[in-house]
Amino acid sequence: MFIGLDDKPGVGLTLLCGIQHTLAMFVGIITPPLIIAGSLDLSLADTGFLISMALFTSGLTTFIQVRRFGPLGSGLLSVQGTSFTFVPLAIQSGLTGGLALVFGLSIATAPLQMVLSRCLGLARRLFPPIVTGAVVTLIGMSLIRVGMRDLAGGVGAEDFGHPRHFALGGFVLICILAVNRFGRGLATTLSIAIGLTAGYLLAAGIGRIDFSAVADAGWLTTPQPLRYGLSFEAIFLIPWLIAYFVTTLESIGDLTATSQVSKQPVQGPVFLRRIKGGVLADGFNSIVAGLFNAMPNTTFSQNNGVIGLTGVASRRVGFAVAGWLILLGLFPKFAALISVMPKPVLGGATVILFAMVAVAGLRIAFREGLTLRNELILAVTLAMGMGVIMVPDATAHLAVYEGENEFLQSAQASLQIVAQSGLAIGAITASILNLVFPSTTSDNQRA
Repeated sequence: MFIGLDDKPGVGLTLLCGIQHTLAMFVGIITPPLIIAGSLDLSLADTGFLISMALFTSGLTTFIQVRRFGPLGSGLLSVQGTSFTFVPLAIQSGLTGGLALVFGLSIATAPLQMVLSRCLGLARRLFPPIVTGAVVTLIGMSLIRVGMRDLAGGVGAEDFGHPRHFALGGFVLICILAVNRFGRGLATTLSIAIGLTAGYLLAAGIGRIDFSAVADAGWLTTPQPLRYGLSFEAIFLIPWLIAYFVTTLESIGDLTATSQVSKQPVQGPVFLRRIKGGVLADGFNSIVAGLFNAMPNTTFSQNNGVIGLTGVASRRVGFAVAGWLILLGLFPKFAALISVMPKPVLGGATVILFAMVAVAGLRIAFREGLTLRNELILAVTLAMGMGVIMVPDATAHLAVYEGENEFLQSAQASLQIVAQSGLAIGAITASILNLVFPSTTSDNQRA
């Protein structure tokens, strides 16, 4: 059973499928504000407010992305959240000028994505299937590391890698695979939610969940636009612009993967219109997020794995995801119930979902055939991109300026953002190789 983009499943199925997507991305949404709040030594009240606003704005911007207003939005089941690319910048800016500077810079530089979205007519040449497919594969492979860390107990766990973590996560993984392969009808569609629920209940039953955070959480959070004000310092301008450029590359890959798993075109005018609308919405949504005291919002990769595994790509489910996220943002008590889910439970699901994203990327990459040229482009792209992802320190010293010139310091920070992003390195590598190695007749014959 496949539920397409324009299909309209029943209300009950829509809400349950929306929960699946919400569970898959929940940790990814709340982690950036948690890290930033901890680094800036914010109070518990401010930390809780930032988390609530991260969820609320993710829901609001997801609705804009999925609903599509004129040229604004992809119209696909594309869920929004904060890229980790912005986390180090937010910490650096926040230590200098507080949250006012963080949100001021976020809003001031977001229009770059809106401008870039109007220039994506070049995408037909710069981002053919082999390039976008390689980028999507990189996204999936990099996320597998995150899923595996959760499966092993989560970063910072004192007993990281203990067999009990793998047993709990393995139980979730087996449940998902068993239901997905041997279930029928609705059960197959909801295999991820069933597996996560089973793992959550098992963890609660054996005492692996501490519900004190639920008891301490408040019942209602009221959005307060510009609660911390806005400020701006030009010295941080270039690094933030570079970060938006990097996340634009991510969004192109994410939206391509969403089109692929939704059985929609990944070439041609319809595809290009969706890419341009999605990137435009990313820029607009980041401005909205900044106004509501949240970090920039871009498309999320996690949800493509959910679509690929469950076969549900309906736009209506995207509206349900938006509703659930807004609800969780406004009512922290319910969000806390999800936040106490043990990391191995979540890892048992996400490790396979992220692998599905990588597989979708390979399908896109070889859409035009398994030629020697495409094999070389994919191989070098994965080598460079995954090399930086696996050994981030390898590029840590490419920028070695130690002077006091503010412009050069800013330029160095920008170079480091690109150099330490495996996705940016991979995307640049694939684009250059695609231009340097033109397709030949012998390549087409081999395909």
